[in-house]
Amino acid sequence: MNRTERFYRIDQMLHERRLVPIEVFLQELDISRATFKRDMEYLRDRLHAPIVWDRDGGGYCFDNTPATGPAYELPGLWFSAGELYALLAAQKLLADIEPGMLGAQLAPLQSRLAALLEAGGHPAADIARRVRLLAMNRRSVEPRFFTEIAVALMERCRIEIDAWNRGRDTLDTRVVSPQRLVHYRDNWYLDAWCHLRGALRSFSVDAIQRVARKKEKARDVAAAKLDAHYATSYGIFGGTPKAKAVLRFTPERARWVRAERWHRDQIGEVLPDGGYRLTVPYADERELLMDILRHGAQVVVESPAALSTHVAEEAKKVARQYR
Repeated sequence: MNRTERFYRIDQMLHERRLVPIEVFLQELDISRATFKRDMEYLRDRLHAPIVWDRDGGGYCFDNTPATGPAYELPGLWFSAGELYALLAAQKLLADIEPGMLGAQLAPLQSRLAALLEAGGHPAADIARRVRLLAMNRRSVEPRFFTEIAVALMERCRIEIDAWNRGRDTLDTRVVSPQRLVHYRDNWYLDAWCHLRGALRSFSVDAIQRVARKKEKARDVAAAKLDAHYATSYGIFGGTPKAKAVLRFTPERARWVRAERWHRDQIGEVLPDGGYRLTVPYADERELLMDILRHGAQVVVESPAALSTHVAEEAKKVARQYR
């Protein structure tokens, strides 16, 4: 841990244990006696920490006598990337909620998030101004339908939905047993058991145009089966992987792709020329096709042949548009 983190840990240990021997500090902080001595000097002299040595108890503790000098205050501790994203994402989701009956209940939560952000030593408003979360390709969801789906999901009942199939431009009516709501790439999806098809299906929530609650109880699908269906192949379209896409990126594009996580079971290989070979399992090629095409001539599909042919056909169609 860095020096600021050690300061917070020392402060925590003194508050929790009241009296802490030096050997305990050295062991838990994994530092030398000289480093601990420098930390103590900095805490006392620079940060005005009221830490004293208790000769009778054989350890360090906080002095409980009223302070007469400058107030003791630890320096701001900045967040990790994951922590900052989680706080700002939660704050953004709350800010996007339209004013309504939950306003009074959410206000304390918003205040708490702001306080957590300011715990890093910087005003929450300043962080929000200088750190942005940008929503890309976000589609609006009818609040009423989302609420009805969420309630049916938690109360475990079936619903009848009218879902717009964008590919065929048709409105399909289905009776489904909701399993999960998933927020993926800034959009909401419903994972459900489709009673017409007798299989798991994903529905884009923004494409659902009618929801009717049914009396029948929802069919429950085991979490392991849901994970096996939706998490083992590439993208939002689930299913047992039918193939593995092997993609070769140019050395120029590899500088970015090497750091990207396309799938939990991906295999990456740095090539002798600086290029990058990425292997990902997939069941439905629709989303994978779009992600391949966005790299243009900087990527080649090595296998399977069917995916390579599909990419080539799409590339030809694009080229014809610009002749």
